[in-house]
Amino acid sequence: MEKKPKKKRFEVQEGESISDCLKRIEHEGYTPVRRMEEPVFKEVKKNGKVEIEHCSQKIVFEGRMM
Repeated sequence: MEKKPKKKRFEVQEGESISDCLKRIEHEGYTPVRRMEEPVFKEVKKNGKVEIEHCSQKIVFEGRMM
C-alpha cells in the first residue's frame, strides 16, 4: 500500500476552474488549507532592451490529508 504525503500542493490547471480543482483535491483525500497566488512573468524585447512583464497569475492550493 502506497503512503500518501500529509501535505500536497495542487495547481489550478489551464482550462480548469477553481471549483474543479477543489473537487480534485477532495477526490484525492485532501482538504485545502491555504491558497497562494504566484505571479508569472515573461521576458519581452522592447526597443532592443529585454524587459520583464507580468503575464498571468498561478493559483496553488495547499492540501492537508483528511
